Amino acid sequence: MKIKDVVEKQLGRLPPGVLSGAFKVAKKIPWVRDRLEREYATMLASMETSLRPYRGEFESFGRLPAEGKERAEVLEMMKAMCSREESRWREGYVSGAVYHGDRDHIDFLNQVYALYSQANPLHSDLWPSATKYEAEIVAMTAAMLGGGPAAGGDDEEEVCGAVSSGGTESILLAMKTYRDRARAERGIRHPELVVPTTAHAAFDKAARYFNIDLIKVPVGADCKADVAAMSQAISRNTIALVGSAVSFPHGAIDPIEALSELARGQGIGMHVDACLGGFVLPWAERLGYKVPPFDFRLPGVTSMSADTHKYGYAAKGTSVVLYRGQALRRFQYYTTTEWPGGMYFSPTFAGSRPGALSAAAWAAMVSIGERGYLAATRAILETAATIREGIAAIPGLQVLGDPLWVIAFASDELDIYRVMEHMSHGGWNLNGLHKPACVHLCVTLRHTKEGVAERFLADLAAAVDHVRADPSESSGMAPVYGMAATIPVRGVVSDVLERYMDLLYKV
Repeated sequence: MKIKDVVEKQLGRLPPGVLSGAFKVAKKIPWVRDRLEREYATMLASMETSLRPYRGEFESFGRLPAEGKERAEVLEMMKAMCSREESRWREGYVSGAVYHGDRDHIDFLNQVYALYSQANPLHSDLWPSATKYEAEIVAMTAAMLGGGPAAGGDDEEEVCGAVSSGGTESILLAMKTYRDRARAERGIRHPELVVPTTAHAAFDKAARYFNIDLIKVPVGADCKADVAAMSQAISRNTIALVGSAVSFPHGAIDPIEALSELARGQGIGMHVDACLGGFVLPWAERLGYKVPPFDFRLPGVTSMSADTHKYGYAAKGTSVVLYRGQALRRFQYYTTTEWPGGMYFSPTFAGSRPGALSAAAWAAMVSIGERGYLAATRAILETAATIREGIAAIPGLQVLGDPLWVIAFASDELDIYRVMEHMSHGGWNLNGLHKPACVHLCVTLRHTKEGVAERFLADLAAAVDHVRADPSESSGMAPVYGMAATIPVRGVVSDVLERYMDLLYKV
């Protein structure tokens, strides 16, 4: 009996609104719980194999070795695993994940990291160079996103910010900032955040962590935020609106100008999530592509997030969160004056932070420069156009929306997850999405190499033909994505995801 059958047998056809609670109750019934656990185990068995390909080949350590291994032996083992994993992304088989990947660039960043491997920005008196790098990363990013020095040096309007560990932290920081400002200035105790359903999952995480009610508004047929519907969702407890530039699922640019004016008229915050697009859209606009206003040139935009470790081509682990004015940014900070350990303060969630990553981000930005970012963006967008047109030409597939380089495609005729699964057998690592069921490819510099776009399109056409000929074949992650798309009880999907995460820590 499959998961879906177990759920439907016990819960019948209950309305979606009561399914979640009913599922929690049903899981307490022994036979339901046992059946579900057996089905979970079957589904996760193949995943465990893929997560642990080195089991039995390399030594595992469930506890510290009695005697430390020789450094040469440790390095040899690590190099072997690294070499095996590198081949896929280096040859352009991966969606997103590695955004630059050129060997000379990687070697340069590694040299920078080695110089600063001991640096910790928490101790600004010991490493003032780390604070120089972070201040300049913020300034360069702000200037790129329409936030140059304010006229007359007005601190209340000048765009400022901080360096974080990634896009999720940048988003969490901004949402915590809006929550705290609303509490301090408007007395709001039950904050609400209005977002389109395509907003990044980090906003859900922020809402859960900071006790913010998340009001999700469906997007239009063009995959973009519905301004009228978001306007209707605003209440006296709304602390901010959110728009994406671009959205992770479909590469859409939400109508930021209209949303920002709506937010400004209501006297609430407007956050633009440009984690994925922040280091592409400014250069795309310079190259003549049609890019609607999305940044601090719009007076209603009060904060933004942009990832230096994506198309900024820094090493993994850095992002920038920006605010319109220092007064807003101060709600992000943490200070305590009563700790026996002394005065403690930190601008972001972390205390100690890897100064080497900030140094590498600074080095990447100043070594690439405007000309380098323009050239990279030109290559990516030209390659993406080839891929987008090629996908649209494959019978049975449709491109969603009008994307520039994050290209989502779906099918009314085939199980798109089985198409994705067949692509994985050929070495491709793509992103499976739902609502609607689709798959996307996030085009990076790795895909601009000669022959990669053509190889992707040929393999995709072959995968479509294969699934059309044998639509019932399925294994791996395809059943999980299919279950997520078809089972209305979200608790089942959460159970599977939690068990998958358990596998990540299994030795």
